[in-house]
Parts: sequence; structure tokens; C-alpha cells
Amino acid sequence: MEVSALNDIMFFLMLFFLIASTLANPNVIKLLLPQAKAGQTVSKQQYSLTISKDLDYYINNEKTPLSFEQLEPRLKSITDNSIDVTVVLKVDRAIQVQNLVDVLAIGSKHKIKMILATQSPK
Repeated sequence: MEVSALNDIMFFLMLFFLIASTLANPNVIKLLLPQAKAGQTVSKQQYSLTISKDLDYYINNEKTPLSFEQLEPRLKSITDNSIDVTVVLKVDRAIQVQNLVDVLAIGSKHKIKMILATQSPK
């Protein structure tokens, strides 16, 4: 029985799945989240605020990053029309604490509930 044709088919299938898997999630922002031993889940209306190590701010995985100056008006416009909004902060652990405190100050100023996302222990 000749199996060389099956090898070609398997190679092309493997190549197809590798290419398809890289295109499935092109807008992923890679972060290393800090770890926590206890966690809490949120079930109310929530938005995601991602802060990369380069201090780029993304709301709900938008493609274009916001600057710090653009962040406050954008958060205010999102949360003005909603009641009991929670913003989940996904912050890279490489950023300085002062940058996180500045974002939390914006939330405190506008009475936005903010929760810091962490990675569960392995």
C-alpha cells in the first residue's frame, strides 16, 4: 500500500490549521497579569480597560490605543449613560504603580467602580 500521498495530505492539513489558528485572534494584546490567591467574579455591566507595558490604553479591545489624556473623557462618556458600571483593569505587571494610581484616580473622580484583573495561581 502506497502512503506517500497520505503524507502530503497530512502536511497540507497541518499547514492549513496552523495558518487558520494564527488568523483566529489577530487583536490580542499580550500581557503578563499579576497573580492573586483569591478571586472575585463580576456579573454586572462591565468594560475592559487594558494597559500595556508601553502605556497604551485600550477599552474593550479596541484596535487603536488611547493616550492618557484621551482616557478620562472616553471613560466618562462610556459610563455616563449606564448605572452600576464596573471597569476591569487588565494591567501589565511591568508598569509603574504610579500609572495605575493615576487611572484609579480617574475612576474615583467619576465614581467608576474599578477592579484589577489578576492571573489565577498555577
